[in-house]
Amino acid sequence: MSNTALITGVTGQDGSYLAEYLLSKGYDVYGLERWKSTQGHRRIDHITDLELVQGDLADQSSLDRVVRETRPDEVYNLAALSFVPESFNQPVHTGNITGLGATRVLEAVRKHQPDAKFYQASTSELFGNSSEETQSIDTPFQPRSPYGTSKLYAYWSTVNYREAHDMFTVNGVLFNHESPRRGKNFVTRKITRGAAAISLGLQDKLELGNLDAKRDWGHAEDYVKAMHLMLQQDTPKDLVIGTGEHHSVRDCARIAFNEVGLDWEDYVEINEKFFRPAEVDVLKADISNAKSELDWEPQKTFEDLIVEMVETDLAELQSDNSQAAQPNE
Repeated sequence: MSNTALITGVTGQDGSYLAEYLLSKGYDVYGLERWKSTQGHRRIDHITDLELVQGDLADQSSLDRVVRETRPDEVYNLAALSFVPESFNQPVHTGNITGLGATRVLEAVRKHQPDAKFYQASTSELFGNSSEETQSIDTPFQPRSPYGTSKLYAYWSTVNYREAHDMFTVNGVLFNHESPRRGKNFVTRKITRGAAAISLGLQDKLELGNLDAKRDWGHAEDYVKAMHLMLQQDTPKDLVIGTGEHHSVRDCARIAFNEVGLDWEDYVEINEKFFRPAEVDVLKADISNAKSELDWEPQKTFEDLIVEMVETDLAELQSDNSQAAQPNE
């Protein structure tokens, strides 16, 4: 008998990769979508065996119904308002969906499927401007955005349900992870798409914010495998997932423009509107526990990741440009 998984945020980057991975493992997979999803299905249109169910992290009754009807063995709560800069503009809404939303999913699982294993998508933004060179699960949290504080609430809710209700609940504190499916408003995708567009003559310049910000960037396809492994353990344990390396926004721009044969310094301009009100300067994961507990480590390098994103953006833009040039019949 196959396992059943429920994924919230299935239309996002991580949700789409996780759905593919679980289906390849023989799971029956349900994906939660809002009735009027703002993201659409472009990331999951090709996944034919995925069954979509309607629900909303702001609506407890809909989550109760979904868990009651799907009866999942594993629940992956990946849904959130995840664009950090926008969380400063919508702090209350971010808290309601990203923080309280996780608690609503936990409560639905507690009431209707208490033996299910629950994964909460946590984030390196919990650490803020940490004074430690690398961040582990024992590093003090000091989030510096409404997104980070909302994720902190979700983190401790997950711990609380584990301790108070004896549930199998874990936090995967994932550092930045990207892919060709990354939203175009995120800095890595903004850079790779900008480099591709400039090389094709579709754009003149690329405006960025803090080029010195450093992040531990990995590939989302690697990280969803770690999510799954965390729910295969005998004992629930929160873990940090990353690469153990960090790179600057400047490094990302250099690699992306090199891939299209251009010098990034000729095209990148600094615009202060892209600076965060409270910046997080440097983050780098300590993944020693993930290696020892899960026997997991990332397979794709940072350069591999950026090159793959550039190549995908080039192909998409060339296709879009070709279609736009076709005469109307």
